Amino acid sequence: MGVPSENTALLVVDVQNDFCAPDGMMGRLGADLSQVEPAVGRIGRLIEAARAAAVPVVFVRLVTAAHTDSKAMLAWYSRQGIDASAAAVCREGTAGAEGYKLFPQKGDYVVEKQRYSAFIGTNMELVLRRLGIDKLVVTGVTTECCVESTVRDGFMLDYETFVVADGCAAYESGLHDMSLKLMGLNFASIVETESVLADWAEPKGGLR
Repeated sequence: MGVPSENTALLVVDVQNDFCAPDGMMGRLGADLSQVEPAVGRIGRLIEAARAAAVPVVFVRLVTAAHTDSKAMLAWYSRQGIDASAAAVCREGTAGAEGYKLFPQKGDYVVEKQRYSAFIGTNMELVLRRLGIDKLVVTGVTTECCVESTVRDGFMLDYETFVVADGCAAYESGLHDMSLKLMGLNFASIVETESVLADWAEPKGGLR
């Protein structure tokens, strides 16, 4: 059984400059971006295939401001010895919050969030329910943080969830692999880009 296109949405999580670009915040802090660029290329192919197969594409973006910063996160930063300035990622109105190489087109959807999960404090469910979606194909960065948080919440809200292993990236390969293992064990079907592309290219009367 493959990845259906019917009643399915493709989520593109946090493919933004601060997380992906060499001159974005994480790049400037020295994060290893070597997994990111290949994943972004594959996500681009999945987006094209989704549009061709009439699968809604939802760009999920972190957009922060000082007045929405998490008190719990700031307290945790303090306990870990992390400077509070680390919360100033993807600030509203900055280049860091803008998309990295992949951008919405007419007919796509954009959901802005202030927490790791795309479901917390957003209109994600309104968008998905209106579209009749009950299955999610999730891609993006980082695997163990915003992708996994979104997958967990989506599954708990009764969405059947697929995670594209090579369409996600983390700054450490071990974290990426462990997150995929945990999601595959508990929440999601783990798939690869090529298999999704093949499934969505099936003629009507197949998986659709």
